Amino acid sequence: MKKTIILVVAFLSITTFAQNATKRASEFNLENKIALQGYDPVAYFTQKKAVKGKSTFAANYEGVIYYFATAANKEMFTSNPSKYEPQYGGWCAYAMGSSGEKVEIDPETFKIVDGKLFLFYNAYFNNTLKSWNKDESNLKKKADANWTKIIKNNKQ
Repeated sequence: MKKTIILVVAFLSITTFAQNATKRASEFNLENKIALQGYDPVAYFTQKKAVKGKSTFAANYEGVIYYFATAANKEMFTSNPSKYEPQYGGWCAYAMGSSGEKVEIDPETFKIVDGKLFLFYNAYFNNTLKSWNKDESNLKKKADANWTKIIKNNKQ
């Protein structure tokens, strides 16, 4: 009887985790299930530039797959994922703040603010990082609130 209860609890835990990971991943900006278009999230912090990761150094964090340029970067990420994950699921920070929309990004257009990674759309003569910089504190507050609403709605 004890074994049956343990198996049922284990099954329910695994199922719940898988559902939560799937819901979480559904909010992220993923390309072929890969975050940041395959760029290494740790390199933004350590090298101060966008560096393409390799599939040989991949890690899955709560349903979101990241690639890393080196095994050391992968290790840094897995020891503290929340430090390196992009804000707003990897969507454009400016668009999240200005309209609450999920807009694609250019992974090479980014900014580190208060130890967090923010990404921006940059195409067709429209670099939203420039617009973000003009009103960063206001846009960040709005983006935080909009992202919280998106995540809250996803959990329902």
